[in-house]
Amino acid sequence: ILNSDHPDVEEFIDCKLNEERKAWALIDAGYDGNFNGGEAYASVFFQNSNNSVRVTDAFMRAVEEDKDWTTHAVTTGEPVETVKARYLLNKMAEAAWVCGDPGIQYHDTVNRWNPVAATHTINASNPCSEYMHIDDSACNLASLNLMKFVKDDGEFAIEDFKHAVRIVFTAQEIIVDNASYPTERIGENSRDFRPIGIGYANLGALLMNRGLAYDSDGGRAYAGAITALMQAEAALQSARISRDQGGAFGGYAPNADAYLKVMHMHRDAAQHIDESLVPEDLVDAALVGWDEVVALGEKAGFRNSQFSVLAPTGTIAFLMDCDTTGVEPDIALIKYKRLVGGGYLKIVNQTVPHALKRLGYDAKQAEEIVAWVDEHETIEGAPHLREEHLPVFDCAFKPANGTRSIHYNGHLKMMAAVQPFISGAISKTVNMPEHSTADEIAQVYIDGWK
Repeated sequence: ILNSDHPDVEEFIDCKLNEERKAWALIDAGYDGNFNGGEAYASVFFQNSNNSVRVTDAFMRAVEEDKDWTTHAVTTGEPVETVKARYLLNKMAEAAWVCGDPGIQYHDTVNRWNPVAATHTINASNPCSEYMHIDDSACNLASLNLMKFVKDDGEFAIEDFKHAVRIVFTAQEIIVDNASYPTERIGENSRDFRPIGIGYANLGALLMNRGLAYDSDGGRAYAGAITALMQAEAALQSARISRDQGGAFGGYAPNADAYLKVMHMHRDAAQHIDESLVPEDLVDAALVGWDEVVALGEKAGFRNSQFSVLAPTGTIAFLMDCDTTGVEPDIALIKYKRLVGGGYLKIVNQTVPHALKRLGYDAKQAEEIVAWVDEHETIEGAPHLREEHLPVFDCAFKPANGTRSIHYNGHLKMMAAVQPFISGAISKTVNMPEHSTADEIAQVYIDGWK
C-alpha cells in the first residue's frame, strides 16, 4: 500500500499495468499465458503482490471537486508535484481495468473505527483485506455456516446462533495464548491486544432461502441484523471474559475512550436497521445485545481489541457444504470447479428448492423449475416462475443462457449494510461485467468511499 501523496504514486499505480502489457506481448509472441507457471507471467514483475493506494477523505473530496493534489517528499514533507486528484483516481481506475490493481483503501474511514487509536494508526490489511488492525499483529479466524441456524419453519434460530458465537469466540480467545507466531513482535502484540476474527459464510444462501434478493433493501436489512447480532454477542462475550477471567487486554487502558467510542458507533448503527424489513425478534435481539455490550463494557472493559472479520472462506465454505462464500451472493446457480489433475466438478445450488417453497411454489412446480435450472444453467425462462421472483435468484455472474446478474452497486450496498457491525473489514468482490469502463470503475471507488 502506498499513500496517495507519495511522490512515487504514479509509478506505483502503473507498475503492474506495464508488466501486464509485457505479458500480453509475450503471449502474442507465442509464450504460454497460463497464470500458474506459464512463461509469460512467470517472466514479469509484481505478480505476487496485491497493490493498493491509501486515500484520505481530503483526497476523495479533491476528486469530487476536481481540485489539485500535491505529493510530498517522505523524509522532509516538501511538496514534489501537483496534479489533479481526479487524474490520479482515473489512472488507478484505468490500471485496475487492465489488471485488477491497484485497489483502494479509505484511510480515514478505517481509522474512524479504530478501537486502539491511542496505540497505533491502522495502516494496512492482509491480502484478502478482511483483517484490518495495527502493524505486526495477527488474528485467528473462524466462520459460522449461517444456514445451520435456519429452523424447520424457515426462521433464524437466534439463541442457537448466540450460543455458537459464544462457544467459538471463547475457543478463539483460548487459542491466542496457545498459538505460535512468525515473529517475536507479532507474538507480543497478539497477546497484548488479543484480536479475534469471528465471521460467517453462506449469507447469500441464507437470503435466497428466505426469498430475499441479495440486491434489495430487505436483503441488506436482514444481513445487517444478522451481522449486528453476531458482533454484539462476540463483544458481550469478550466483556464477560474480561470481567471473569483475567481482565481487559493489555493495551485497553490507554485506548478505553477510543474503544468505547467505537462500541457506541456499533450500537448507533444497529438502531438504524429498518425494523419494518426484519423480523422483530431478530432486531430486538441485536438492539438489546448492543445495550448490554455498552453497559458491561464500560464497567469491565474487553478482553479483545477486535471481535470479527468477514473472510472469503473459499476453502472452508466448500468443506462446510455452503452454497455461497463469506458475504458473497452465489457466483452462479450452476458452477464448475476445476480439479487438480484435470476435469471439473459440477456444483449445483442446493438452496433453490427451499427458496421456491418459501415463495409459495408447490412441490411439483419447484421440481420442474429445478429441472430447468439443471438443464439450462439459468432460472430465466423456467416454467411457473413469476417475474417478480427473478431477483431472488440473481447471482454475481450472468449465466451463459441468461441475461440477469446482480448490479455491481448491489455488492457495494451489501458491504455498506454489514460493515458497521464488523471490527475488521470484509473480503468481498465487486463483480463488474466485462463491458465495464475505467470511468465506471472510478465511480465505484467514489461510491465505495461514500
